[in-house]
Amino acid sequence: MSKKIVAPDRYCGRFAPTPSGPLHLGSLKTATASWLQARRQDGVWLLRIDDLDQARCPIGMDAVILRQLEACGLTWDMSVWYQREHLASYRAARDALWDQDQLFRCDCTRAALRARGIDGNQGSYDGHCLNHPPGDTALTALRFRWRTGTLAFEDGAAGRQQTTAAALDGFVVWRRDGIPGYALCCAVDEAAMRITEVVRGDDLLHETFSQCAVMAALNLPRPRYQHLPVMLDDHGRKLSKQNHATPIGDSAAAAATAMTTVLRQLGLPPPSAVATAPPVEQLQWALSQSDPTVHRSGASGAGADLA
Repeated sequence: MSKKIVAPDRYCGRFAPTPSGPLHLGSLKTATASWLQARRQDGVWLLRIDDLDQARCPIGMDAVILRQLEACGLTWDMSVWYQREHLASYRAARDALWDQDQLFRCDCTRAALRARGIDGNQGSYDGHCLNHPPGDTALTALRFRWRTGTLAFEDGAAGRQQTTAAALDGFVVWRRDGIPGYALCCAVDEAAMRITEVVRGDDLLHETFSQCAVMAALNLPRPRYQHLPVMLDDHGRKLSKQNHATPIGDSAAAAATAMTTVLRQLGLPPPSAVATAPPVEQLQWALSQSDPTVHRSGASGAGADLA
């Protein structure tokens, strides 16, 4: 892909899949919405592979995803950004947060959290290790210390979002197994890649608060956000790899059918003559239509409000 430089004032979007499995219709919908928004803005669209948790990422799965995107006509600009190549940046950000006293150590296991009624390591932490700090030799995670006040941001699709310190305090910045946390990596990457807007599924809406908190603490620029409704299966569950969503087929016909499906999901149902065309032609048709799904967010709505 081209190596052109992203100008600071140019629109820049991204798609950031985890290569734990091939793309399915739900992830293709997100990628397509983000791609359309970037192309409509005469901007650039970048591809990031969130591959830090190597145990979850089968060898070669990133190449499968790249082929799927290309088959569906979703071309990206510049080189692919692999998170595993940027560990030094995440460590530097972690150390900066530690020096600012924004982190605390936590040795709570998943079993211990569940026993206290806490589901997982993200958010709604009860502050146990703030009151009972682990010993120096304990295997620990690093959690974010949010002191007081509220955090709010304006979402281009979902409207104004707000949370409190109590709901945000204690999200994981660095995992017990030494892998950087999702919020930290996203915050660092969005700034390094000069992302101006993130278009993704609304299953990540709450996660945005954590990312904005890290950006604020590190004085990083914050993108705008648009969180779109995720696709559901026949049982009302989010289409996901965990729920065994069917991968997009490899053939040209399968890619064309998949693109028709996601365009309909985005409120852009192609006419019959377009619906049977290759994905590239369907995308060009979609670009010629007014977009009912992705809103135009002005620069004045960027970032988050802290109080």
